Amino acid sequence: MSKALSPFTKQQLLPQEEKLEIYKKKGELFIGIPKETAFQEKRVCLTPDAVSALTSNGHRILMESGAGKGANFSDKDYSEAGAEITKDTAKVYACPMILKVEPPTLDQIKLINPQTILISALQLKTQHKKYFETLASKRITALAFEFIRDEDGAYPAVRSLSEIAGTASVLIASELLSNVNNGNGLLFGNISGVPPIEVVILGAGTVGEFAARSAIGLGANVKVFDNSITKLRCIQTNLGRTIFTSTLQPKNLSKALKRCDVVIGAVRGKNRAPIIVSDSMVSNMKMGSVIIDVSIDMGGCFETSEVTSHKQPTFLKHGVTHYCVPNIPARYSRSASISISNICTPYLLKIAEDGGLENSLRFDKGLKNGLYFYHGILTSKSVGEWFDLKHSDINLLIF
Repeated sequence: MSKALSPFTKQQLLPQEEKLEIYKKKGELFIGIPKETAFQEKRVCLTPDAVSALTSNGHRILMESGAGKGANFSDKDYSEAGAEITKDTAKVYACPMILKVEPPTLDQIKLINPQTILISALQLKTQHKKYFETLASKRITALAFEFIRDEDGAYPAVRSLSEIAGTASVLIASELLSNVNNGNGLLFGNISGVPPIEVVILGAGTVGEFAARSAIGLGANVKVFDNSITKLRCIQTNLGRTIFTSTLQPKNLSKALKRCDVVIGAVRGKNRAPIIVSDSMVSNMKMGSVIIDVSIDMGGCFETSEVTSHKQPTFLKHGVTHYCVPNIPARYSRSASISISNICTPYLLKIAEDGGLENSLRFDKGLKNGLYFYHGILTSKSVGEWFDLKHSDINLLIF
């Protein structure tokens, strides 16, 4: 009788070791939230609701007393949500993970323990070489909000704050046009029989889109200028209506500026915002008209712009009111805090679920994009090139 042919090879019939799924060990986070000390910074990274979500998942939150005061959240709100409150600043900075809005100062970095995880904004344009050298000496792992990407490849923190800045720029302009602020006494509303206010927006990004949305909602006549046809097309699609759009041609722009009541500058550049409106263009504008330069944190896109603060936000030049405050979202600290908190909380829960930051960085490319220091090694190419510092590819450090 012939031997039956087996469908398996001899090798396949040999016993193999069993492959079991290894479950990731859930990590427990101990997060310190210090009080912001930067000038006019009133925001906080986590709202009491976010703290409640984290503590109910078994995590510890240590907050410095008064950390949420600027955003109108009391210590009582946080302690009821499960946070521990302390007046000892050093104790907060001794936590293994620190969450801040503004980047820490050199004195604050001295309080941080080696090997700590720091999550804050980086604000690259305001930094100096010493900051990065101090972080390196402490072997800190640091993440920057503004570089974290979501699954769509967008930057959620930048977008959220741009949405606030765009909407706020129109509300600020409407205040400045009123008689209370010695403005032209114009109302930002489409009143029957009264010609609507003319608003020019420079830049069709997120700030420009939300400024246009708010201005149209109040009944203004809006004109948007940008050199990207794609962005102009997108803004019309997102607004769901046809508005006046133009590329940045001097003739068209000069004509629009002479007629308008409000100009909102929201143009970004690679290193510095390009100057689009010259001194002579501003001098030809209507007396009492308003300029809101949202690009001032990158140098400003008006030749006449100078940095102002929330205490003294405006100045007059050529009879035109200029508002050039770099940190507009801090004016609406509670809304901005909720916005930041909505971005931070899911990431913190995910880091714990993945069993720590190392694992999260392995699985999440967007989070890895936000990393600029890994155990004291600089991993951000843009930071390295900007400050002439040696940097390493994070993919060679995390496998």
